[in-house]
Amino acid sequence: MTDITQPQPRLPAVWNRIDKAWLAIFVILALIGLLAPAELWPTVQFAATAFGQTAVFIAFAVLAVGYLKASGAEATLARAFEGRETRMILLAAVFGGLSPFCSCEVIPFIAALLAVGAPLSAVMAFWLASPLMDPPMFLITSGTLGLDFALAKTAAAVGLGLFGGFGVRALGFTGLFANPLKAVKASGCGCGSDPFTGQPVWAFWREPTRVQTFRRETLANALFLTKWLVLAYVLEALMIRFIPADWIATTLGGDGFQPILLGALLGGPAYLNGYAAVPLIAGLLDQGMSQGAAMSFVIAGGVSCIPAAVAVWALVKPRIFFAYLGFAFTGALVAGTIWQIVATA
Repeated sequence: MTDITQPQPRLPAVWNRIDKAWLAIFVILALIGLLAPAELWPTVQFAATAFGQTAVFIAFAVLAVGYLKASGAEATLARAFEGRETRMILLAAVFGGLSPFCSCEVIPFIAALLAVGAPLSAVMAFWLASPLMDPPMFLITSGTLGLDFALAKTAAAVGLGLFGGFGVRALGFTGLFANPLKAVKASGCGCGSDPFTGQPVWAFWREPTRVQTFRRETLANALFLTKWLVLAYVLEALMIRFIPADWIATTLGGDGFQPILLGALLGGPAYLNGYAAVPLIAGLLDQGMSQGAAMSFVIAGGVSCIPAAVAVWALVKPRIFFAYLGFAFTGALVAGTIWQIVATA
């Protein structure tokens, strides 16, 4: 007989162990097979072909991040927060736009900096720029949307960081940004201890523990990019087949300001993450989305996506958080407008 006295797995615990991206892929394909079986194989074929075309960029990006993690390159990031405030803002925006590290890892670093009195202006510059661009995202963006779009988004990321950093500095006299920190609990994010200490070891292969780090990070990032990009390509296939191109062209196309505004407004709720957004934007552009709307979408969505926003909300008071979102939305509109002018010139 079955021993019913043994504790049974609770549904929330089982749910938490399920990877939501892979579950979404399975559910979407199952629904297509059930409701539109003729579209199942074309959808799978489209996603597989698109993923194969991006694979070289994924491989290079994964190896690059593994190298940076194993060598301890995070330690160089702390140098952006040393010296005069203007210099700090400039370096924080640049480092934020280039650093390949997750929002979770940044929490203990930023908490320590704010606790010891680092200016919020430099922290804001880093926080705004960080989720928008990193080396893997640059490679995937340039491979899918073109080098010009990737360079423009990188410039927008750094520009947004500068806008937020100097904006905080200019408004410092108002008291709006005084005492920004919440009471911070110990982080349980699972990213390990503070990664921003020590010195980089560029020849990491000489140390067995760093070689293990390289293997672990390479595998983790490969799985991460694979699941999100597969999901994105499946969604792109559905979008191309079931969303009328003339509707996209009418709503998000054209040269006016309205598509740019709509792109920024839709960015937050429609954004999966920076990697998944790339093929989705490619599909929308093919359907008639304007270049300016695409740029405002990726900028607003990147900053307000859940991982980036939670990292800010976890540490600072609501007024700082909403200022963060305000800078992001305004910057997205400016970036979209400028890119629209440049792309259509």
